[in-house]
Amino acid sequence: MNVYTLAKSTSHETEQDGSIMFYDVSWEQFEAIEIAFKDLRRVKFFYLDRILQIMTVSPEHEIIKKTLCMLLEAYMRAKGIRFYGKGGPTLGDRELGGRKEPDDSYDIGTQKTVPDIAIEVVITSGGINTLELYKRLGIREVWFWQNSQLSLYDLRGENYEQIARSTFLPNLDLELLLRCANMPDQYDAVTELLANISPV
Repeated sequence: MNVYTLAKSTSHETEQDGSIMFYDVSWEQFEAIEIAFKDLRRVKFFYLDRILQIMTVSPEHEIIKKTLCMLLEAYMRAKGIRFYGKGGPTLGDRELGGRKEPDDSYDIGTQKTVPDIAIEVVITSGGINTLELYKRLGIREVWFWQNSQLSLYDLRGENYEQIARSTFLPNLDLELLLRCANMPDQYDAVTELLANISPV
């Protein structure tokens, strides 16, 4: 599939997440492909060690991400936890051998160059190892949402370990967060979360 064909298949009418992988792609080729796609909405890129993954992002993906972030921000405000939403900045460079945009990210306490928490919503499984790039970047904590479940990973030494509670938000009840995140209405979800936590 060439870039033109792929561009046609990732138009604004795409309703489901999907991805395609290219191997042995140089950094220069990667940047040229990025430029070719710059006018297309809901297309994201992940490049690591000469592998390029081009992903389309569905409305479902965006709704899940937004709901999760609304809940997380409501919790932090209620608990008086200072945070800085960074969104999905482009992270990485040629020297690291990779580049990616998280679905969302946060600094906790103070603003930092590299986010403390990166959030990834996974609708279609498979692809490049996200944790490998985030390890190189030094992102401390990564949250994955997949199949209506949350998995958290903390960078300890040279590797990530799955954790039962957030290192940055140790008092956050993940079961409550998960239950609210799976509710069909965003407004009701935030209301339910706030009703079940005690503000500071």
